[in-house]
Amino acid sequence: MAKSFFEVFPQLKLDTDLQGMLDDATVSKVSTTRQRNSLRIYLGCGRLLPKEKVYFLEDELKRQLFPQHVMNIKIIEKFQLSEQYTLKNLLDVYWNSILTEFHRYSLLEYNLLRHAKLDVVEEKVLCVSLEDTVLAHQKEEEIYHILEKIFNERCNLSIQIEMEFYEKEASKYRKNADIKMQNEVENVIRLSSFGAKRQMEGEYMETNEAGASEVPWETDNSAVKSAKETAEKKSKKAAVAKKESPAAAEKKPAKQEERGGFKKNFGGKRDFRDRGSYKKSDNPDVIYGRDFEEEAIRIEQIMGEMGEVVIRGQILSMDERPIRGEKTILMFSITDFTDTIMVKMFCKNEYLDEIKDGGVAKGAFLKIKGVTTIDRFDSELTIGSVIGIKKIPSFVSTRMDTSPVKRVELHCHTKMSDMDGVSDVKDIIKRAMKWGHKAIAITDHGDVQAFPDANHAIGKDDDFKIIYGMEAYLVDDLKGLVEHPMGQSFADTFVVFDLETTGFSPSKNQIIEIGAVKVVNGSIAQRFSTFVNPKVPIPFEIEQLTSINDDMVLDAPTIDEILPKFMEFCQDAVMVAHNADFDMSFIQYNCSALGLDCEKTVLDTVALSRVLLPSLNRFKLDTVAKALNISLAHHHRAVDDAACTAEIFVKLVEMLRDRGVETMEDLDQMESYTEETIRKMPSYHAIMLAQNDIGRVNLYRLVSDSHIKYYNRRPKIPKSEFMKYREGILLGSACEAGELYRTLLRGSSQEEVARIVQFYDYLEIQPLGNNAFMLRTDKEPVESEEDLKNINRQIVELGEQFNKLVVATCDVHFLDPEDEVYRRIIMAGKGFKDADDQAPLFLRTTEEMLKEFEYLGSEKAEEVVIENTNKIANMCEKISPVRPDKCPPVIENSDGMLREICYTRAHEIYGEELPTVVVERLERELNSIISNGFAVMYIIAQKLVWKSNEDGYLVGSRGSVGSSFVATMAGITEVNPLSPHYICNNCHYVDFDSDLVKSYAGKAGCDMPDRNCPHCGQKLIKEGFDIPFETFLGFKGNKEPDIDLNFSGDYQSKAHKYTEVIFGDGQTFRAGTIGTLADKTAFGYVKNYYEERGAHKRNCEIDRIVQGCVGVRRTTGQHPGGIIVLPLGENIYSFTPVQHPANDMTTDIITTHFDYHSIDHNLLKLDILGHDDPTMIRMLQDLTGVDPQTIPLDSPEVMSLFQNTSALGIEPEDIGGCKLGALGIPEFGTDFAMQMLIDTKPQAFSDLVRIAGLSHGTDVWLGNAQTLIQEGKATISTAICTRDDIMTYLIGKGLDSEEAFTIMERVRKGAVANGKCKEWPEYKQDMLDHGVPDWYVWSCEKIKYMFPKAHAAAYVMMAWRIAWCKVFYPLAYYAAFFSIRATSFNYELMCQGKERLEYFMHDYERRKDTLSKKEQDTYKDMRIVQEMYARGFEFLPIDLYKAKAHHFQIIDNKLMPSISTIDGLGDKAADAVVEAAKDGKFLSRDDFRQRTKVSKTVIDLMVDLGILSDLPESNQLSLFDL
Repeated sequence: MAKSFFEVFPQLKLDTDLQGMLDDATVSKVSTTRQRNSLRIYLGCGRLLPKEKVYFLEDELKRQLFPQHVMNIKIIEKFQLSEQYTLKNLLDVYWNSILTEFHRYSLLEYNLLRHAKLDVVEEKVLCVSLEDTVLAHQKEEEIYHILEKIFNERCNLSIQIEMEFYEKEASKYRKNADIKMQNEVENVIRLSSFGAKRQMEGEYMETNEAGASEVPWETDNSAVKSAKETAEKKSKKAAVAKKESPAAAEKKPAKQEERGGFKKNFGGKRDFRDRGSYKKSDNPDVIYGRDFEEEAIRIEQIMGEMGEVVIRGQILSMDERPIRGEKTILMFSITDFTDTIMVKMFCKNEYLDEIKDGGVAKGAFLKIKGVTTIDRFDSELTIGSVIGIKKIPSFVSTRMDTSPVKRVELHCHTKMSDMDGVSDVKDIIKRAMKWGHKAIAITDHGDVQAFPDANHAIGKDDDFKIIYGMEAYLVDDLKGLVEHPMGQSFADTFVVFDLETTGFSPSKNQIIEIGAVKVVNGSIAQRFSTFVNPKVPIPFEIEQLTSINDDMVLDAPTIDEILPKFMEFCQDAVMVAHNADFDMSFIQYNCSALGLDCEKTVLDTVALSRVLLPSLNRFKLDTVAKALNISLAHHHRAVDDAACTAEIFVKLVEMLRDRGVETMEDLDQMESYTEETIRKMPSYHAIMLAQNDIGRVNLYRLVSDSHIKYYNRRPKIPKSEFMKYREGILLGSACEAGELYRTLLRGSSQEEVARIVQFYDYLEIQPLGNNAFMLRTDKEPVESEEDLKNINRQIVELGEQFNKLVVATCDVHFLDPEDEVYRRIIMAGKGFKDADDQAPLFLRTTEEMLKEFEYLGSEKAEEVVIENTNKIANMCEKISPVRPDKCPPVIENSDGMLREICYTRAHEIYGEELPTVVVERLERELNSIISNGFAVMYIIAQKLVWKSNEDGYLVGSRGSVGSSFVATMAGITEVNPLSPHYICNNCHYVDFDSDLVKSYAGKAGCDMPDRNCPHCGQKLIKEGFDIPFETFLGFKGNKEPDIDLNFSGDYQSKAHKYTEVIFGDGQTFRAGTIGTLADKTAFGYVKNYYEERGAHKRNCEIDRIVQGCVGVRRTTGQHPGGIIVLPLGENIYSFTPVQHPANDMTTDIITTHFDYHSIDHNLLKLDILGHDDPTMIRMLQDLTGVDPQTIPLDSPEVMSLFQNTSALGIEPEDIGGCKLGALGIPEFGTDFAMQMLIDTKPQAFSDLVRIAGLSHGTDVWLGNAQTLIQEGKATISTAICTRDDIMTYLIGKGLDSEEAFTIMERVRKGAVANGKCKEWPEYKQDMLDHGVPDWYVWSCEKIKYMFPKAHAAAYVMMAWRIAWCKVFYPLAYYAAFFSIRATSFNYELMCQGKERLEYFMHDYERRKDTLSKKEQDTYKDMRIVQEMYARGFEFLPIDLYKAKAHHFQIIDNKLMPSISTIDGLGDKAADAVVEAAKDGKFLSRDDFRQRTKVSKTVIDLMVDLGILSDLPESNQLSLFDL
């Protein structure tokens, strides 16, 4: 008695599709062997199960039901099929399953059957013709018996099989075969060991090296086999050695070494296996240890501690760690491209450099013999106890294009294709150039952000063309709302219909149901409904979707009976359908086949809904029905869908009539496609190539519109917009997602196909593998590789018919076949289920492409692969994607304006008679600034700063602009770069030259002692920081200046808006940035990918794969303060496209599409940055009433903060042992900076400037100045602290000023430290020749980045003012600090008294190694609170009716915290509480919750903190309250 399948296996969990297939399946018998290691399941099923599903089911049964047992499960299926399964129908749907079964059974039979010709001779006679070979004759009988069992027993068809043989046709020879063969021979020679010796290392492989013919992506087990053979040889040798005499053994020391034997230490000789030992071989290829001859095994086969192994590979990374005993651990990761492993070897220090210089270096190819071991520190499998290391040539095989005439790739994606392309554009271009291609097109998805890098990949003299293009998302908005209008009105007859079909292709699939409703004058008048016998089985997926099965249609009439009746029903009517293209394509195809007329006017309710229901995001039938309150009972049944669509149509007609639309002509002329409509329309891929600069500018305009106007999940371009800017652009039909390919798949009418083909300039076809994914899904009307070939053939025929060039492209997404792993991992990370089935989207050679398209015939293959791609390339000029010229903005009379502003201010400060020093400096700077065209930049900065100051906010300068005295006089910076001097504000007495003043050269004027004016007795002002102008602009004005300004964070947006006032609306753009996949994120993607698949990968292998994933574009953004200025009269599209940051359609911010670095040589970039210091100073001014510009920079009390805690009136013990009062002071409040203060013991303001320079540099203090000061070689005054120090010091030593400037620039950018300064040896020698000490040169060689002195001075001036308030206005300081700079202030932890605070601080200190980032920030704020308590100040409890949302207040000499300090209350919630409090007292906690929308959890916390404890729970009164 048979039982249902799930009754027999109730615990089995399967995906929905397979579960549905097995719903009616039964199990008649289950048998097993005596050993219980094999199970046979006899399965009966009423529908056909594909063999892949059966195999999957066997695997799932084994995995889920027998996880701990070795069990062989075999399902013997038997089908009870409907009468629709004729022999021909069965072959159509089941032949691939039969091939899959043969593939598992025997590759020989599979290959014979794969090339067999099948012919259904009679209804139940199958003729199988095999290729006439000896093997076919041998296997004929076996194949016959298997096929007979499948058809007759399994499928119950009772057919007859006839076996025949056919002669194989002779293959055709290609053109240029002799030249091609010669090229290939030459390439083979280059790849051989003979050729390898003549080539650069790493370019070709050497074939006589063991396993050298293996390519990196090979997956066979040849390496395992070779390893086993090696082991067998070794064991045989060992056996022979045992039989040899001791004398014989002594004669063969080398053999003994090969066996891994040990040499005893006689006569003082070193132990050969000493880990610190060095080379012990005469072989020049041996770098370390002894020689060895064993073959290498693949690293992926090293699964555990296997003892001695030999591997080969390329070094990816290196590190070294000194240990005791004058030894070093040399660690390097090595890969053979199947896996990666870490090698750790112990070397004596005396040999370390020789080993590294000998060849153990990053990028080297080595063969290594060592012992596998689990590292006890990181528990990773490594290779240690290294026995020998040998140099080998690169074994990576490099594909070369050997064709005499090369193709051109016209469809290529880079890392700038959003999380899709994985190859760097420079690598792609270099490969194409190496192959001898003359051009390549860069066509990323929807963007052109790879263009600048592509442009940098070729030199000016390179004979190579980059074609700049894009794969656009094209929307067809040219197609009217009405097809073939014939003057009908909405009072006429309409037939609203729907079809159910067996699939998506009218040429391959059949209609199974027709439902229709006739609408006359807006009312439903008549219905038409019938099943149709398709004469083929209904696929399972269609049955699931429609609930229509074979039994329901068996007795129904066929399409040749029904269609004439339906067309009669539709006579003189307009055809209406939801997604009419699909339904009409089936009607038109079948009418054509039956010779019926089908010239109809057609309306699509999807298109109408897009226009009339713009608020909807999707326009599926059920969605539209719901929006219009129409019921849809049985979706995906033609009769019900047609009735629903008819009701929708009636309502849409009413809406059209309300707009005055009465006829089809009215409707066709209606303005139908708004920006919002286009955003919601489907898009198709299309390739756009810029032919010239006109095309480039037009392309940039289209890119901009697609991102700013039409973005909806992807940037879309309507055809109407493209038509406006088509000049200079070639349009290609792209890939399978292109409009033409989709139209052919749908089987659209010839008229529709012609309309689409004519829109494009050229057509594309692609390799079969690119589209093979369609064979794995039931959603595409493609069933075999032959179908894919036929579509390509159709496109070629269309090209001939319409005189369009047809080109073969690769749709490149990665460079080489093995690179697919990177795209696979990224796509898996994005959630693609088919990520592991990567299409072969690599860059192919000409020969590889010719082979791909050989089914077109050799001549046509050469035409589409070579001739036509070159013709397209020839149509495109060699252009630059970015303009080479500089285009600064123009402000009329900016030169004169700047000169006037500077001299006016100079006279205000220094009097009518300006000192010579002032005039000389002003003239020198103004001449350089004006002659080099930088006056405009100064005027812009001046306008912005003056506007901010006018609005009450100070502006801090950044960078080296403070080096410019003109900037000081223009009010751009507070830093006065002149040498220290005295000024009298009253009588304008100045002192630059007295001995006292000169003694402060190189220091700060504020450090000089106070003096009174010798003329009028008024106290003199102390000015000057002694900073050379050349730091900013160079000695010849050849340094590109950059004015960076720190505006208050509160004022930054206003400053940005003010730039529009200065330059005009639409002339300023935010500087765009590109966010790419970073190392950490990529590491997570890779690690998760392998963990989800149960594969363990060593960290070094993950690191290798990560490098292939980093740099892939994820998003776009904006520079925090960068503004790009477009001069009046210029077109932004001639420089860059524009877009919203991160494609945020809700913002009005527009950024440059290119990363701003790509265009900052063309257009002026202003850095208008937001900073906390100006904001804090503004709040301090509001709280104290003190003008910050009057705060003295020579206060001894403030200076003492950087030396001790005396000015605060507390001891270090009161604040956790902190020795200084610098906590919470910008630039100096971190533990790192405070330790520098302790080490350097600053005595003056100028010392603080130098310390700020040290703290902001990279490798300037640690391991550099700190070491020199500790060793007594330098002091804080003589060490290199800022970049200016280098230039002034070298000039003082007698070096040429221009050379000194160049050395400063090279050092401060890290070029010297990173080994990227080729001239450094000459500079270094020149420095030494001029008496520069060795320690100074050593210090220069360490520096990676340096701060300018002007920047440090500006920062310290801001910090000093805040520190002054900390000493003299402490409550104002703490209120401002907690309001603006505290990032994790917590009312519960910090405002409940000193004891409670210190309790939490002790807890944090105890857990300091495990604190989260938020807890670390909280602890920093706790330290400031602790200091406040120590100084005797307290907090007030929060009063809901007095407290502010975000700012602390001083009330009764205490601080009231802001509401946002309550844990769990965000900024918006705090604002809501303050607003609600304005409306009156809260009556209860319920009232508080309703008015503020604060969560119950936070309310409970506020009750516990006493903030809401006096409020009742609710507003309700009880009797007891009365």
